[in-house]
Amino acid sequence: MSLLWLLLIPAMGGVLAWLAGARHKDWPRWIALAVLVIDLLIALSLTGSAVSPGQTAWIASFDRPWIPQLGISFELDLDGLSLALILLTIALGLVSVVISRTEITDRVGLFHANLLWSVTGVIGVFLALDLFLFFFFWELMLVPMYFIIALWGHEHRFYAAIKFFIFTQGSGLVMLVAILVLVFVHQHATGQFTFDYLALLGTKMSPATGFWLMLGFFIAFAVKLPAVPLHSWLPDAHTEAPTAGSVLLAGILLKTGAYGLLRFVVPLFPAAAHAFAPVAMALGVIGILYAALLAFGQNDMKRLVAYSSVSHMGFVLLGVFAWNTLALQGVVVQMLAHGISTGALFILVGALQERLHTRDMRLMGGLWGTMPRLSAFGMVFAIASLGLPGLGNFIGEFLILLGSFRVSVVFTVLAATGLVAGAAYALLLVQRAFHGRASGTAKPIDLAAPHLAVMGVLVLAIIGLGLYPQPVFDQVAPGLAVLLHDGTPAQLAEGTR
Repeated sequence: MSLLWLLLIPAMGGVLAWLAGARHKDWPRWIALAVLVIDLLIALSLTGSAVSPGQTAWIASFDRPWIPQLGISFELDLDGLSLALILLTIALGLVSVVISRTEITDRVGLFHANLLWSVTGVIGVFLALDLFLFFFFWELMLVPMYFIIALWGHEHRFYAAIKFFIFTQGSGLVMLVAILVLVFVHQHATGQFTFDYLALLGTKMSPATGFWLMLGFFIAFAVKLPAVPLHSWLPDAHTEAPTAGSVLLAGILLKTGAYGLLRFVVPLFPAAAHAFAPVAMALGVIGILYAALLAFGQNDMKRLVAYSSVSHMGFVLLGVFAWNTLALQGVVVQMLAHGISTGALFILVGALQERLHTRDMRLMGGLWGTMPRLSAFGMVFAIASLGLPGLGNFIGEFLILLGSFRVSVVFTVLAATGLVAGAAYALLLVQRAFHGRASGTAKPIDLAAPHLAVMGVLVLAIIGLGLYPQPVFDQVAPGLAVLLHDGTPAQLAEGTR
């Protein structure tokens, strides 16, 4: 029942926060904080749980019939990979509530309701193992985010929200078609009509059918990741979203795309994914380099951080299709580290915009003298983004490059040059915003206690992940081992015995 409560508590909390907003503007915030703290305690209680006997990596399960006539069940399963991402989701949800206190002053109840419902949808994505239920949560998390951007965003929020919805909804429909075809192919092969992920693993199909179905899933997850050339919705969505919306987008929603690649694309279609791997890895490398170049050319600080997200998630795409233990360990750490560091950068950009009323780095400069605490945190997370050893991003990118080197030396060398480009735009941000001559005479207010507390926790998290990532490796190891086994084509598995 713990898995069901992970979903029900934020879902019901969203309704309660919406209703409470009519009474007092502070009540929705306290309700959201309480709901997410309870969810965090439930998730933490599952950390380190022994896996079930019988060579399974599942920590907890919940399975009840939903629409049995169509082979659909309400099936939730948790392994170490899901748990790590759920903990990240809840933690960044808490962060989003704290940092939105001064920015969100209109329709506070509705805002926190949408925030909690978006968190509910993401948790459902990480838990669902019935493909119909997975698609339900995949669509559910998009609608609240659309309203967060459209109702509380900046000047061009409606354009950004519609673009976000069209890209993600359109690619989701492609995945739905692929799911239905897979189910019918499985029924033709076995006589069983089911949406159960575990039953659909190993479904026999022709190579051509497997390739097109794999491509349908891949497109949906590549849009959400995002991978070049399906990334163009992301900079606009990040730029126009409120700070909490940007944190949720970068820290949580992008990870659902990476999770989909790990959980569904390669295990369900191992032969097709293996054949497609050179193309996917090439797209990852292109994303790393192209987005880093675009980030370097930005004057808007928020767009710079947005394009850096595209570049960093290119490493995730590279690591997933390298498909070995080192690369997948790197993918997990990179997802967690990116959520922490990029989420923190978006918080700092939002704080700067609130104080300076601009995101244009040409109008900044000398902020270290007027806002030393904000500037110090900005430098920490900028150098984390460039992959400084001792911080979490370095561990993730290093392991991905180490794992991909075993598959393709050329792609690895090209991807490594992206680290140089990353250093260039990260140091450019620090130099233009925090150093040099001050551009104004007014002295902005430095970070207050709530922001300081949030940033302090995020600094400890990124340093802890960089210095001692072993607990993460231990937690996700059983799940990754199962994924590696399921995602290896039969002919390759036989050749390695």
